[in-house]
Amino acid sequence: MSTAEDAGIENVYKGRKKTTAMEFRDLKKQYQEHQKEIDDAVKAVIQDAHYISGPQVAQLEERLAAYAGVKHCITCANGTDALQLALMAWEIGPGDAVFVPDFTFFSSGEVVPLMGAEPVFVDIDADTYNISLESLERAIEYVVHHTDLTPRVIVAVDLFGQPAEYEKIRGIADRYHLLILEDAAQSFGSRIGEQRACSFGDISTTSFFPAKPLGCYGDGGAVFTDNDAWADRLRSLHVHGKGGDKYDNIRIGLNSRLDTLQAAVLLAKMDFLEEELDRCDQIAAEYTKRLAGVVKTPVIQQGIRCAWAQYTICVKDKEERERLMAALKEAGIPTAVYYKKPMHLQQAFAGRLVEAVPCTQTEDICERCVSLPIHPYLEEEQIAAVCERVLSLWK
Repeated sequence: MSTAEDAGIENVYKGRKKTTAMEFRDLKKQYQEHQKEIDDAVKAVIQDAHYISGPQVAQLEERLAAYAGVKHCITCANGTDALQLALMAWEIGPGDAVFVPDFTFFSSGEVVPLMGAEPVFVDIDADTYNISLESLERAIEYVVHHTDLTPRVIVAVDLFGQPAEYEKIRGIADRYHLLILEDAAQSFGSRIGEQRACSFGDISTTSFFPAKPLGCYGDGGAVFTDNDAWADRLRSLHVHGKGGDKYDNIRIGLNSRLDTLQAAVLLAKMDFLEEELDRCDQIAAEYTKRLAGVVKTPVIQQGIRCAWAQYTICVKDKEERERLMAALKEAGIPTAVYYKKPMHLQQAFAGRLVEAVPCTQTEDICERCVSLPIHPYLEEEQIAAVCERVLSLWK
């Protein structure tokens, strides 16, 4: 950026005492924009009083499956249950190894020891922050040759809304006879070419936590698959292992149903999902245009449409991140760090780690990453305020 441009931005910033406080994900503005549709959907459920397994749940499952391009969608109570249900359907348990990215939310790895299996944490790609293919293959080889564990599953996380490299992951999975569990908690609506997230795994899962690209007004999740037998098992498992009906229990399961009210909200929100995704694409492009070369901006691979659950930048070190976050906070701009600690350093996994590969990229990124506000209702003035405040620290 030229000296003249720097000076212009600095003058603009000095003229603005503090930008209007903004939301990291503005759910209030979303509701204001679509209040009638959402209110009508919720009111219909209340009038019918069919709060559990109402018709909206089946309608949503059908619509989600069609959107993702898969045969089956089974909704559940949250994204963590969705991951656990997938592992239960595959009967993952003691003696099994499950490969999980080291840089992800805790639930991606949490469900593995819950099943009695062993999580094997794998490093990430330095640009996309998704699972490193080289690290993955090295971890599998280590487990095969240096442990008594049986490699079973690759958990591929679509971090920050960008799908992982599924074509190459599939090649590795086929070579070692592994299953792929796509954790699309952050990527619903994303695509590789014309193929949408929640269709890349043998089983795929997502979350409808309120701040997700498609979020409800509480907790919610879903499991996707093309496999008829697994789908039947999942439908049983998420309702106490039911058989012919809920009082005929043929296996141990969970109580993990999506409430009808949440299904109704999600049905309403699906009507404007694509519009919101397009707007987030525009905002991300504007951020990148202004900030590239000053901080490390997201690297989106060719042919991918990102769902932009987060817009995450990287700075030089932890101290620089703290200065940036403090400056943004002073200006009324929220930030967040996803994630502060690698999975392999979480206390919950102490004493049971299979240290197959070093995770140095994850350790480095955890010290330097920070996410900026991104949602479809950010105004142009707010985008400019964020960029100006970030740029002001490097003058």
